[in-house]
Amino acid sequence: MPKRKLRNLEVSAIGLGCMGFSHGYGPGPDKNEAIKLIRQAYDLGCTFFDTAEGYGLGSNEELVGEALKPIRDKVIIATKFRVADSEYGSKKKTLRSVRSHLDASLKRLGTEHVELYYQHRINKNVPVEEIAYCMGELIREGKILGWGQSQSTEDEIRRAHAVTPLTAIQSEYSIMERMFEKDVIPACEELGIGFVPFSPLASGFLSGKVNADTQYVGDDVRRVITRFNRENILANQSLLDLITRFAEMKGATPAQISLAWMLHKKDFIVPIPGSRKLERIGENLGAADVELTEEEFTQIEAELAKIEVHGNRTDEDIAKLRWLK
Repeated sequence: MPKRKLRNLEVSAIGLGCMGFSHGYGPGPDKNEAIKLIRQAYDLGCTFFDTAEGYGLGSNEELVGEALKPIRDKVIIATKFRVADSEYGSKKKTLRSVRSHLDASLKRLGTEHVELYYQHRINKNVPVEEIAYCMGELIREGKILGWGQSQSTEDEIRRAHAVTPLTAIQSEYSIMERMFEKDVIPACEELGIGFVPFSPLASGFLSGKVNADTQYVGDDVRRVITRFNRENILANQSLLDLITRFAEMKGATPAQISLAWMLHKKDFIVPIPGSRKLERIGENLGAADVELTEEEFTQIEAELAKIEVHGNRTDEDIAKLRWLK
């Protein structure tokens, strides 16, 4: 597996998003199977694993910690925090709150530090500079090696980075969601910050295995993500036809072409697709070996420019899931 740099952190070119082992995509594997799959991902070359305190109410961190314990010194762990409005205030109060969240995560992960600690979403009521100050203190304490933001704007990135340099930005990015190409990704390139796309396969849409009759149940976020509406699945067929055509040309899969396109874009982009089947994990990690020529990449870009993407994924839509039976 090729390696890439997120500022000063060296990671596998493709990581593993672990959320789905605990929630978000319907019933998953049992604990023992999940641990086995995470370790098999490492055997396949993955050294970058992503979790968060909010995934499964902390159970995902416990799972990831247990799975990676035998190889802890060989992997990079990223986790995330959110704190309520009442936990912010003075720098001292905010630092106390963030440190409390981090200590709880470290306990669940069974480790003394994490390599990368993200603010899960920007709280618009709290200056990003205040969070950046706290991250600097945690870095000095040795509890984290670097920090990041999620779904942040260029302005928020620049303001925070000026206080404590950012290691990575984790935001949604895929062939179907390219809103950060205009300003955020160029800012990351300028400032030496890594960019870590979540949902790089558009929640599985770009695998080519979704059809208009696919049904989702339980806590599966695809129940409320509009790109999975029947009419949007049909409307987006031209996009799937494009990546399928290139997949056949390259002897690859649509998912691998989607990830290879992303890897070709910039050398500081490290996607973290999630999957709960060994075959899919191997397929996704194998995308690091699929190289697009400059001509092929240009062709794909030209064709994408002609295609309108229907539907999207928003936090507001996902929040509706809690009200569905």
